[in-house]
Amino acid sequence: MSDKSIERYDRAAGGWDALAATAAVVREQGAPATSSRALLKANQPSGFDCPGCAWPDPKHTSSFEFCENGAKAVAWETTSRTVGPEFFAAHTVTTLLAQSDHWLESQGRLTHPLKYDAASDRYVPVSWADAAELVALHLRALSTPDAAAFYTSGRTSNEAAFLYQLFAREYGTNNMPDCSNLCHEASSVGLPQSIGVGKGTVQLADFDCTDLILSFGHNPGTNHPRMLTTLRAARKRGVPLLVFNPLRERGLERFVAPHSAVEMLTGEGTELATQYLQLRVGSDALALQGLMKLLLEWERGRSAADAPIIDREFIDAHTTGFDELTGQLDALSWDEIVERTGVTRAELEAAARQYARAPSTIVAYGMGITQHAHGTENVQQIANLLLLRGNIGRPGAGICPVRGHSNVQGDRTMGINERPPADFLDRIEATFGFSPPRTEGYSVVECIEAMRDGRVRVLVALGGNMAVAAPDPVATAEGMSKLALYVGIHTKLNRSHLLHRGDALILPALARSDLDVQETGVQSVTVEDSMSMVHASHGFKAPPSPEVRSEPAIVGMLAAATLPNSKVDWDGLVQNYDRVRDLVEKIVPGFENYNERIRIPGGFHLPNAAATRTWKTQSGKARFKLRTTTRRAADTLPLVLTTIRSHDQYNTTIYGLNDRYRGIKGRRDVVFMNEEDMRARGIETGEAVTVRAANRVATGFHAVAYPIARGSCAAYFPEASVLVALEDFDPQSRTPAYKSTPVEVVRVG
Repeated sequence: MSDKSIERYDRAAGGWDALAATAAVVREQGAPATSSRALLKANQPSGFDCPGCAWPDPKHTSSFEFCENGAKAVAWETTSRTVGPEFFAAHTVTTLLAQSDHWLESQGRLTHPLKYDAASDRYVPVSWADAAELVALHLRALSTPDAAAFYTSGRTSNEAAFLYQLFAREYGTNNMPDCSNLCHEASSVGLPQSIGVGKGTVQLADFDCTDLILSFGHNPGTNHPRMLTTLRAARKRGVPLLVFNPLRERGLERFVAPHSAVEMLTGEGTELATQYLQLRVGSDALALQGLMKLLLEWERGRSAADAPIIDREFIDAHTTGFDELTGQLDALSWDEIVERTGVTRAELEAAARQYARAPSTIVAYGMGITQHAHGTENVQQIANLLLLRGNIGRPGAGICPVRGHSNVQGDRTMGINERPPADFLDRIEATFGFSPPRTEGYSVVECIEAMRDGRVRVLVALGGNMAVAAPDPVATAEGMSKLALYVGIHTKLNRSHLLHRGDALILPALARSDLDVQETGVQSVTVEDSMSMVHASHGFKAPPSPEVRSEPAIVGMLAAATLPNSKVDWDGLVQNYDRVRDLVEKIVPGFENYNERIRIPGGFHLPNAAATRTWKTQSGKARFKLRTTTRRAADTLPLVLTTIRSHDQYNTTIYGLNDRYRGIKGRRDVVFMNEEDMRARGIETGEAVTVRAANRVATGFHAVAYPIARGSCAAYFPEASVLVALEDFDPQSRTPAYKSTPVEVVRVG
């Protein structure tokens, strides 16, 4: 087709192209005045939190605290397009299933509560009262509360998330699969074992005084573009940036800051990465151990006059497991490190020298670290590297997991957790007078298995698009088709609304930018960013319909209908969210004076024990963790596939069919390959290929030569999710291995 092309992109990230793309998406969504006004309120103290990424807000010195992809997210929810009863009267569920995910979500905002009518194969209007009663009837009819599951998206506010987990637990289940299970669960599981806290230890101010930044497995230019401003500021003051990533990503190479007149005029921008190590997909833990092995070798060989490389004083006072780690590193061969990582010892030595010289270092990482069958160990090797030089718990140093959705971290803080801590449940019981369940609930992967087996019969989804976000779309669709009831609380239509064969409800929810008015007046909600800052978010525009309700109101309504003898005053809490926050104070540590502190511009920072070198581990010290990963049987396949997001995409939401920085226009049917790997298979750019994994095949792809590590390839999520088996996940965190699927790519014909 003429609107499809593959063409190398040579300009910097950001700049005029980013501004043009922002303007285009605002025009396309049909509400330029509203969207433009919304952008000026995004990430401002008196405005609303961007529904995109969770990168922290700066000190609000500018009216323009949004990025290109944040603008796309804002335009997407402030669109003038609506999807009401007339739309569903004209479209059966069967015909909607044939449409693309991009088409479904681009139709506009949901306006009315809807119930599936099997006779006509259509969604039809339903009253809120009848919708709540249908949910209550299904939930009360289940033989056990564990036959229900309550899924959550990271866009959900703290207030809605707190009420949601309270509803599920008073109902009687810990089945709370959520998007954390699919992204940074390896951080939430691995970091507590290493440093006693499942969150990052740095704040934004640490980037202002660090001496070195290491970036592992993430693409900020697309997934959290506001981070580029932070990296640019660090580079301007001479801080090296070492990048470890299989693909060359423009947003890690060069950036033109839109607020810089000089850079906009010249187009030159700021060079970001000072060293770029293209690791083979899935080899990060070995590369990290290679860096540590070098540090230990140099420490042993240094003279008494040389400065120490390993911080033995810190290690002896604050850690355990050092000798065991040393033994593992000594036994590790350089032949294995070089062969499996695809980088040379000289490249690793250059990076290790930078680290050995830097007084303070931050390591930032994304889902290129966590979404592996060994994601937890990847995270722990990053912690090991930092602990070797005492780079946790002091200014300018620490670990920085870069979260995805804007409140995915806050949802977990509020108790959205299938494996809740006992003390959290104790406080719920003491506060509300009911006994919450103590058995472990289902993660996303386990929930899908339980739906397929008939053990989960009702699925309530507070945001998100589980059908597309989950791995193995065939297995996921099979599980969702067996539900007795699916309830989707959403702002837009998505595929998850279309896979049921039983009852189904679509309940339209307010977006972040929508004005939320309850019985006591205008309400605000709160969110927590990647660095544990909690701040208020205030909607401002009229909702797309008077029938649209807030997430807290919907959760409260469903809970009140389901639990007639509830210990919770659901109606009173929904009337005034201050009352919700008063209860959060009693349950969640760190939220003292919650209502007072969120009324301070910028909000407040939650305490982080590891940041003060207080280790909430069993031993009371940080722990060096060993790498135990062995190769999987499928690793005999010659390539390893990683799924990636395009630049016109955020998580499951696809804004358009372009991927500007990778040179792709009008298509998503591509697999990026190393040129040498393509030559070895006789494949030319643009040629049709089939991608084969163990017992799985993906067709309809076209090969594209791209600067990616030899032995690696990449394709877009969710199109390539068909290659990710439901059973292929990290055994510790249960995170699907989206980023490390062994495959072969072959020519068609």
